Amino acid sequence: MGIFVQLTAADGFTFPAYVAQPAVQSKGGLVVLQEIFGVNSHIQAVADGYAAEGYFVVAPSTFHRVKAGVELGYTEADMGAGFELKTAVEALPDPGVLADIQAAIHHAAQGGKVGIVGYCWGGLLTWRSACELVGLTAAVPYYGGGMTTPAEVARRPQVPVLAHFAEEDKWIPLDSVQAFRQAHPGVTVHTYPAHHGFNCDQRGSWNAAAAQLARERTLAFLAQHLG
Repeated sequence: MGIFVQLTAADGFTFPAYVAQPAVQSKGGLVVLQEIFGVNSHIQAVADGYAAEGYFVVAPSTFHRVKAGVELGYTEADMGAGFELKTAVEALPDPGVLADIQAAIHHAAQGGKVGIVGYCWGGLLTWRSACELVGLTAAVPYYGGGMTTPAEVARRPQVPVLAHFAEEDKWIPLDSVQAFRQAHPGVTVHTYPAHHGFNCDQRGSWNAAAAQLARERTLAFLAQHLG
């Protein structure tokens, strides 16, 4: 089980982050970026899971600049609330929430080389982090909403990237995933016969087989680049 700590971004903004530490010597640091539902019980469980694999994990609250203490579930109402919060964060002037993610990267560095993993909106932020932030060694976005749009495809990652997408994702058309793959031959792209959100066991779209395979690939990728 982890704990919430307070981190401070370069502009002086203070925000909470869930930190889970390994029981043994750290294999590296890892930033975990939330979906549009906050650093809720699922994201905390994901962080705990990576800590159990030996990583020093930091999961920053990327909603805190617009609303504190967000821990949503996965109902339609929760999805609407989360989307509104995400839209508000996306509307912040640059660098916006990337400043908080940068602070999380610095904090995670006490565990060693730092990787970053994000889900849904967190997948998009993971991609942006890989392209714009410093201190990272590897990045793993899961079904990053908006990541395959022309503006995002135009970015260039500064670190190795492993990207997971769902073949039945109504939010991310498969043809846009193929275009992303062609534009970034250096990025390892995997697709799964699943729906958006397949990693989350609290969602109806959870796909145990896809989640397990993606996790195995993610852990191998992190071991390769952070080890």
